[in-house]
Amino acid sequence: MSETLTLAAIRAAHDRIRGSIIRTPVLASEALDAASGARFFFKCENLQAAGAFKARGACNAVFSLSDGEAARGVVTHSSGNHAAALARAAQLRGIPARIVMPSNAPRSKIRNVGSFGGWIIFCEPGLAAREAGCARIAAETGAIIIPPFDDERVIAGQGTATVELLEDQPDLDLILCPVGGGGLLSGTAIAAKGMKPGIRVVGVEPASADDAAQSLKAGRVITIPNPATIADGLRTNSISELTFSLIRANVDGIVTVSEESILEAMRRLWEALHLVIEPSAAVPYAAMLERKVDLAGKKVGLILTGGNTDLDTLPWMKP
Repeated sequence: MSETLTLAAIRAAHDRIRGSIIRTPVLASEALDAASGARFFFKCENLQAAGAFKARGACNAVFSLSDGEAARGVVTHSSGNHAAALARAAQLRGIPARIVMPSNAPRSKIRNVGSFGGWIIFCEPGLAAREAGCARIAAETGAIIIPPFDDERVIAGQGTATVELLEDQPDLDLILCPVGGGGLLSGTAIAAKGMKPGIRVVGVEPASADDAAQSLKAGRVITIPNPATIADGLRTNSISELTFSLIRANVDGIVTVSEESILEAMRRLWEALHLVIEPSAAVPYAAMLERKVDLAGKKVGLILTGGNTDLDTLPWMKP
């Protein structure tokens, strides 16, 4: 486990990036509270720059580079949100960004990357193809690899969302956080436990992409080839050794939810909060719908991770 990923490192990241990100609002809904018996506080990272929390980690990683490193440009692999965030961060620093994206990435996320000047290289779906493409481009161009989650600078940046959440709502009992590669969950837990040691942090992931839950149960990293879930931002094949160690040390548990519950949660949050969120952002609220976590009488923070959804192919629209 990393000894340098601390609350102090996350606060330093916040100081580094605060001028290049949005301090997103925290919203509540009386209707959602009444339906659950809990009080919910939604950290609206769907309103973040580039449409997702990933702007935080990407900015921290890019702004941490030396001038010599930055001159070489950056490269990453991502299904969309980290891709756009890295392209934006690179644009802010005036350096090139090359992005390896799976061929099945949502069109809205592909457009988002292009809007920030990212140079897109498509690959076959799957982590192995993405990592191979990223390594090849780095070898050919000398670009610095900025992984979507397996990077301490990225994790520290993601944790800044929780710093803001707890500054705005310091009396939370619990934070529910989506888990894909584990970068956000790791940063969330480190920040939360550092600011309020008694708080609980629970990860939520799709049952059809439950590599994190399986990994915790097995005591080692488990890989799921090409996980099939509507939550495209959580389709990583596995968490990394780094995020696995951080999750084991800091997270109170991981629960899984069905595709049907994710879809229902997405619809309810659209209707109640009047916000566009993507399926991955709805995953924590789906845990409430399935009663996977005891929330009665508690004050609960939920991170709405992103809003980059394709409005031409909404998941509840019939073909």
